[in-house]
Amino acid sequence: MTSPQAAEVEAGWNIEQLMQTLAKNRNGHARFIEKKSIAMLDQPVESSGELFYTAPDHLEKRTLKPKLETMILDGGTLTLERGKQKHRLQLQDYPEVAAFIDSIRGTLAGDGKALQQTYQLSLLGEAQDWTLLLMPIDDKMKKIVQSIRINGTNGDLRTIQIIQADGDSSVMTIEKLATQ
Repeated sequence: MTSPQAAEVEAGWNIEQLMQTLAKNRNGHARFIEKKSIAMLDQPVESSGELFYTAPDHLEKRTLKPKLETMILDGGTLTLERGKQKHRLQLQDYPEVAAFIDSIRGTLAGDGKALQQTYQLSLLGEAQDWTLLLMPIDDKMKKIVQSIRINGTNGDLRTIQIIQADGDSSVMTIEKLATQ
């Protein structure tokens, strides 16, 4: 059996190279389908919409189905909007939420140092088909997230799988669209 570090060396592809490749993406626009499996529900909940990213710290998720919902992350402020309701959160007041959100934002930005403050990183595969595994190192974070598995091709993310500590999970499939 090959350890993640050995697989990394064998493939000639490492976390630093991945982060450098991801950091070249200054902005992006993608379509997503997300399936959430929640223990108290009989079937997964599916949603879909669009993602927008502008380096280094703007991330927007527009859910179009089943209900319109917008989540905008700008720097340290998270704005959630559903219907006529709008909520603003300062991430500094919710460190566990910030760590979770920064896992995606840090990956998109190719910021390995930021990711390593919260997660132990492992990389498998090669540039054309890689998997980045994020395991929380903080005990508080471990009570929320068991692992985050991000798959991609070169500088593009294809799926984000999140397994929560309570067993619930989600898989987001991402299809890159032309950048505006």
